[in-house]
Amino acid sequence: MATRCLEAAVSDPRAECEQLLNAAMPFAEQMLTTYGEFYPYAVSMGSSGEITVVESYDGREHPPSQAIIDVLQAGLQTDARAGKVKATALVYDIRIDDRRTGKNSDAINIALDHRDNYSVVVLFPYSMVEGKLNVGAPFAQAGEHSVFPMQA
Repeated sequence: MATRCLEAAVSDPRAECEQLLNAAMPFAEQMLTTYGEFYPYAVSMGSSGEITVVESYDGREHPPSQAIIDVLQAGLQTDARAGKVKATALVYDIRIDDRRTGKNSDAINIALDHRDNYSVVVLFPYSMVEGKLNVGAPFAQAGEHSVFPMQA
């Protein structure tokens, strides 16, 4: 597990999630460029703003991505209930029907959740052409509030 702390204090849920997105995206790009794939991982923001990268391993050499996603999600939910984190980003590779192009595409999926009723999924369609990563324009959709339950 690696930890990076950011100096800037931010109080806006959207801005804090954007910080997580900016911290999470480079690793996915690096793994795709180097290996053509990546295993799911998470990034969380502690109550004082520190950012931590979270990975999971279940002992198998090639575990199914969904198993890793489930373990990461459960860990993030536990940390959220304990008040250890105020925002999370769950990052994994998916296939999508890109509604803008009408084509099937790989995408980096970043599910962002914040304790202050903010939840969004940002998708970055990508392709690999001659070993080079081409990341398309991102688009967002409503999140599922899967780490922090929606408050009334």
